[in-house]
Order: sequence, then structure tokens, then C-alpha cells
Amino acid sequence: MKVIFAGTPEFARVALAALLDAGFKVPLVLTQPDRPAGRGMKLQASPVKQLAQERGIAVAQPRSLRLDGKYPEDAASAQAAIAAAQADAMVVAAYGLILPQWVLDAMSAARLPEGANASLGGSEPRAAAGSVGAPALGCLNIHASLLPRWRGAAPIHRAIEAGDAETGVTIMQMDAGLDTGAMLLRGALPIAAHDTTATLHDRLAALGGQLIVQALQQAQQGSLHSEAQPAEGVTYAHKIDKAEAAIDWRQPAAAIERRVRAFDPFPGAATTLAGEAIKIWRCEIDSFSRLSSAASGQILYVSNQGVGVACGEGTTLRLTELQRAGGRRLSAREFVRGFALAPGLVLGEPA
Repeated sequence: MKVIFAGTPEFARVALAALLDAGFKVPLVLTQPDRPAGRGMKLQASPVKQLAQERGIAVAQPRSLRLDGKYPEDAASAQAAIAAAQADAMVVAAYGLILPQWVLDAMSAARLPEGANASLGGSEPRAAAGSVGAPALGCLNIHASLLPRWRGAAPIHRAIEAGDAETGVTIMQMDAGLDTGAMLLRGALPIAAHDTTATLHDRLAALGGQLIVQALQQAQQGSLHSEAQPAEGVTYAHKIDKAEAAIDWRQPAAAIERRVRAFDPFPGAATTLAGEAIKIWRCEIDSFSRLSSAASGQILYVSNQGVGVACGEGTTLRLTELQRAGGRRLSAREFVRGFALAPGLVLGEPA
């Protein structure tokens, strides 16, 4: 089976590697254009592009896939490359560009090899002229949530932030909606008490690679089936905005602790002291008994074990890993040696 792959970050690179290691032919990779990165802001290829180049795979990097958009020449070039690849399916994982209808139509016209008999449910796409074989797979998306929960751009962050007990990966057949397509395979993972977006991302990436290989293998065997997403339980994982990084100390300690983990590594939960920005990377809910008159954000104690801060609803949070602007992440023990923190000071107040 020949598969076009569309993806950009590390999450997608893991899936591409799994497909290649499983023996699937990938004649074409679509990925985002090179972006400035690092201290020198030099152009850097995406993780997916780097792997594709290592494996000798053709790479296309359109700025847009809209034929009527700002970069129609990019879209037309990608259209020609997709047609020339003559692939049986397209796998999409954190690509970063919306697939317009012409891409969905192009892949729906593709047919699986003769002998495969994937059962995808619903009405079978119309075959392209002269094509033979089983129903088209079209475009398959590797989505890092248990759909229909957390459709959208930031499902890993939002699952941790909301306090979900579990999440997972759904292999979905793409349609014109936002993560609304039929589900082909789902795999669940528990969210551990100390999971951050970084740690959960890595486990979900590995699961996504396993599931997309399994889905395509089942398609070849004629045993892949689809299930419509239920109408109940739909939530949206809106894109993370840097403005969300600021900690609201009026929230309960449990909510702040989840947000700190959800925003690691990006954008990092942040607060201020006397106008200086401080990022909080690790913290724990503390049972410290404090006066009810303490203001939200007030420092209650400073020790080698952490910095106790008053939060909403009478709760306390102990900060255990902090970072000053331009500095590195430090344990509370290291941080308090070089920063004048004292009980009574209030975090988050303007200078």
C-alpha cells in the first residue's frame, strides 16, 4: 500500500517512522515550510521533513493548500505532487494546514489494491475512472484524544488542564468538519498524576504510530470498520494562547496545578513578583494550614522544599521548580538562594 503522509512536529514524525518501519511505501510527504528556530533564528526543517530526507522521500512544503488562496501556486504544485504519487491513502498527523475539499476528493477517488476489502461504512465514494479495488480509505487523521472529546488544536493540553482521568488516540476518517469524521480505531491511555503535556505527548505519539499501522494493516485485510462519532460528549480543545500562561491565584490549588502541568513545555505557566516574570514548572497541592485572611497569591512560607502560595477556596500550592526570565529551571532550593522571596509578598500583583 502507498501512503502520502502529511505532518510536521515530533508527534507526526513518530507516526511516519512507524509506517516506514512497518513496510508501507510513502512516495510523498507534506509538511510545513522551514521556520526560524533557536537562538540564532536560523531556518529549521520540521522533524517530519528531517526524517523524510533521511529516508529519501520526496517532500512538498506548500504555504497553503487553497487553490483560491494567498499562495495558489503552492497549492497547485502540491495538487500535482499528490496526483503523481498515486497513493492509496493519505495519513495526516498534526500537519498544521487545513485540508481543503479538493484534497479529500482526490484521496476519495483513490482505490485500495485489488483484494483489499476495507469496510468503512456509509456510502462508498465514487471510483475514479478506470480504477479498481476496494473502497477508498481517503484521508486518515491521527488525533490525540478519545473523540468526540477534545476535537480541535490542543487536545493533550486541554485533557490535562480539565483533570481528565484518561485520554488516547483516535484514528479518524477525515471529512469537511473539524475532527467530525468517522472513527476507525481508538486506544486509551491513563493520565498520570504528574503527567505534563510533554510526557503525555510522547506516550500518545507512540500509541498513534501503533494504531495507524494497525488501521492500515486491517484495511489491507478487509477488516477495518468505521463508527460514527456520538453526538453527546463533544468538547473543543481550543488552541493554546500565550495570554493563558498567567496564573490566576484566585483559582483553587488543584486547578492551578493542572494548568502548570498542561502548559509544560509551552507556553509555561507564569506569574510576576514586583513586575518581574517568573515561570512555574512544578508544584504540589499542600495541606498547609493558613489564615483565612491571606490574599490569593500571597507567599505563606519559603523553604528548601518549596514556596507556599495562598490560592482560592482556602487552598495552598507549594512551588517546587521555578524560572526567572532568561534563566534556567531551578529547584525551589536553588531558586530562593538568588531571589528575595519572603512570606507576605504577593505574586501576580502589578509592580
